[in-house]
Amino acid sequence: MSNLLIILGFPLFGFIFNGLVGKYLPKSVVGSIASLMVAIPFFVAFGMIGDLSNDAQYSVNWKAYTFLTLDNIPLSVSFTIDRLSVWMTLIITGVGALIHLYSTGYMKNDEGFYKFFSYLNFFIFNMLLLVLGSNFLMMFFGWEGVGLCSYLLIGFWYKNVEFGKAARKAFVMNRIGDLGLLLGLYLIFSKFHTLEYSEFSNQIAAGNHSDNLLNAISILLFIGAMGKSAQIPLYTWLPDAMAGPTPVSALIHAATMVTAGIYLIIRNQILFALSPFATEFILWIGLATAMLAALIGLKQTDIKKVLAYSTVSQLGFMFVALGVGAYSTALFHLTTHAFFKALLFLGAGSVIHGMHHEQDMRFMGGLKKKMPLTYWTFLAGTLAISGFPFFSGFFSKDEILAATYSHGLIPYILLLLSALLTGIYMFRMFFVTFHGTYRNEKWDYSKVHESPLVMTIPLMILAVFSVFGGLINLPKYITESGSLVEWLKPMLPIMEHHEIGHSEEIILLGLAVLVFLTALIYTRIVFLKRNRVPTDSETGFFSVMRDKFYVDEAYNLVIVRPLEILGDLLHLIGEGIFLKIFSFGIYPLLQVVSRLNKRIQNGNIEFYLLYMIIAVIVLLGVNLIFF
Repeated sequence: MSNLLIILGFPLFGFIFNGLVGKYLPKSVVGSIASLMVAIPFFVAFGMIGDLSNDAQYSVNWKAYTFLTLDNIPLSVSFTIDRLSVWMTLIITGVGALIHLYSTGYMKNDEGFYKFFSYLNFFIFNMLLLVLGSNFLMMFFGWEGVGLCSYLLIGFWYKNVEFGKAARKAFVMNRIGDLGLLLGLYLIFSKFHTLEYSEFSNQIAAGNHSDNLLNAISILLFIGAMGKSAQIPLYTWLPDAMAGPTPVSALIHAATMVTAGIYLIIRNQILFALSPFATEFILWIGLATAMLAALIGLKQTDIKKVLAYSTVSQLGFMFVALGVGAYSTALFHLTTHAFFKALLFLGAGSVIHGMHHEQDMRFMGGLKKKMPLTYWTFLAGTLAISGFPFFSGFFSKDEILAATYSHGLIPYILLLLSALLTGIYMFRMFFVTFHGTYRNEKWDYSKVHESPLVMTIPLMILAVFSVFGGLINLPKYITESGSLVEWLKPMLPIMEHHEIGHSEEIILLGLAVLVFLTALIYTRIVFLKRNRVPTDSETGFFSVMRDKFYVDEAYNLVIVRPLEILGDLLHLIGEGIFLKIFSFGIYPLLQVVSRLNKRIQNGNIEFYLLYMIIAVIVLLGVNLIFF
């Protein structure tokens, strides 16, 4: 289990070491240690791929100790190494290591440098705890740990009040989802008398429990996933999380925290495969989220906000795949999304770095010549997420669309429309940011610069994976073997069977390419040829999209403001009235007692002797009367 100790222990050590002594070390040392504490576990996990591939049933459980015992049922701190957990480990540590390396350049002038890297390492540790745990208990510890770290990282620049509010919003909305998760875990423990994944799956497979119970547990677990993976109605925290430093956005929104809900469902795919009501619910929530977020993203002007709503939309795609039973396809898109979304966020950070912290694309333009490395890598990410043929996103989206088509025509049409909107808002951002004329009067064009190598090297690596990452799971019309789906079969025994005819497959492929070309041609004409720049003068439905369908305003009106008013009222009654009355009422009494005590304790010994005689008389009197 030495490999497991390295994978989990190194990020934890980095957190503790930098947290305790990082303040006294050079920033280069702090950044190097933090990066190595994530990179080394990646190479260790990568080395385990051979053992996993040689034995189709390879799975190792390691029990560290019994955490507690309830009703004679042990709840243990235990871990599992199998194809799913190691694959997730590779994504978390691989992309995480690149983000750490990038952060050494992006955060080099920040006074909280050592704290930032300590938090990053702790985030990685908790995410690994989540995916490597062999039971719901370990998953929950990691689940809450990444929630804590996201709060610390989103509100890292806490001196800005709005950033603090964004962190609080993320924390509270995730707690709402976590309530559903806790209720689901309570049902599992009370009805199945275990929290171990394997025992739980075996009991479900035995078929001794009602459909209503399975549906209830599935819905409750999905509510937890809705919060962590930002699905309707618990999605509004994620765009506001852009308050954190850009590397945080890449880490949270690309490959780690927001994918926890996807992992939870894939890990328990036997439960969801036997819960048709729950999976249909997941499908339509995913569809609604993909559409709504894409529509909002069309009218945003902050480049990080566009990418944030893009993340929400792409997570919707993954939940659609889960809703139609395409579990391995969802994991495939999770993987490709980690590549191109991390690339896009880090590319946006490079732009912000070169533009002196400007995030509004309306005040950019013409950056292609000044930032060539950022331009070409950002283009690779844009093409991948938009579905450019044979790039990574093309293959993973095509599989989701095909699986959805086999499930139903209406969901397929809606998802295809979401894919079209994805291409439009991404190319809109790309053309407005990098092409056209420079439009920033506050920051001279001559001062715009390319980011240092420590920031652009991760961009180039991620660009390669964004282009060629689809090779890990080529579709059947190209090859029949060697794909991620085939490799995961031992872990996902209930596999999806979406058999469609060859002619239908060609038609679906052609439609996907047509959607990409439509988005590219439209945005090229509007934002490149006509040099159009987004404005705030939108009217009608477009203004509603720009204002995010007023969902935040509705939440503020219905939930936030009444709670704030209640809090102010309780503050007024409790502190403003009760405490003042109590304090002002007791103050004169204390003064009287103090004056009386002052007269009694006057320093004259004869008075003290008199008090003693009186006390003796009283004691004797009490003894004679009562005893």
